[in-house]
Amino acid sequence: MNSIGVVVIGRNEGNRLKQCLLSVLGQVKTVVYVDSGSNDGSVDLARSLGANVVELDLSIPFTAARARNEGFEYLLQIEPSTEFVQFVDGDCLVVEGWLEKAIKVFNAQPEVVVVCGRRKEEFPTNSVYNRLCDIEWDTPVGEAKACGGDAMMRVTALKRVGGFNPTLIAGEEPELCVRLRQSGGTIMRIDAQMTLHDAQIMHFNQWWKRSIRNGHAYAEGAWLHGKPPEKHWVKESRRIWVWGLILPLLSLITAWFTGGASIILLLLAYSILFSRVYKYARAKGVTSVDGLFYGLFCVLDKFPGLIGQIQFHLSRLLGKKRAIVEYKSAAVS
Repeated sequence: MNSIGVVVIGRNEGNRLKQCLLSVLGQVKTVVYVDSGSNDGSVDLARSLGANVVELDLSIPFTAARARNEGFEYLLQIEPSTEFVQFVDGDCLVVEGWLEKAIKVFNAQPEVVVVCGRRKEEFPTNSVYNRLCDIEWDTPVGEAKACGGDAMMRVTALKRVGGFNPTLIAGEEPELCVRLRQSGGTIMRIDAQMTLHDAQIMHFNQWWKRSIRNGHAYAEGAWLHGKPPEKHWVKESRRIWVWGLILPLLSLITAWFTGGASIILLLLAYSILFSRVYKYARAKGVTSVDGLFYGLFCVLDKFPGLIGQIQFHLSRLLGKKRAIVEYKSAAVS
């Protein structure tokens, strides 16, 4: 499959990176690994396995978008004839047979510019947070609005829109997909296993940081593309503000005048939200226990999400650039 190149990005992924690279080396002619300042020997490991390595300039702030862009540019330098690029995060491994399935879609549908499949959590029983990720990634197949970090893209389309936005610290893939769709392209999610992911979220504070990052991404996405007709992530941002700030604030302000009834109404509203999310999860085939956890954490994540929203808008107003939010510990090699 000489027409496909692979770009892997990572930072201190340890053995996860090894498994990732081994899943693609030998399947394609060119694999580029982009390292974002690892200190765990990732660069030497990648070179020893035969990957081409790009080390990001440490004087410029890291973003996954910047890493993907630089990997993509280097890929085209060494293999200018590359037609499709598979992006994959260094904590994932590509499932055997995925590359062929994605190419079939591109060949059959010229309007398709991105093909993605199912990302599954490799170790869902390791923590409740890993299971939450597994549920989160179970999205409908067919034409989609966006993809995640693992996806195959048509090179000509990616070049046409200028690649990823390197300034975004999160949510760079959906933002790219907005521009790809606006240029006439189609995003397609197929019912095929694409990658196995090692979330490695073992503690509540990791989940909290990840939710802050998500809130920031929603806010920035809405700021960039929130106007009609796109309304990118406007609904998600509004939900965070309503459930994370406006309703609790109104409840507290009116608590004295209502004899505490407003607090009870607030708890009732959260219960209704929880119930709706639980039913949604169960309809997807999630177990009752996992559905309970999913409902609970979908209610809770409005609060770290609000922090992320506030952080983005404060940084924007003050003219400051936010650093990436890291929630994973360095992997053990």
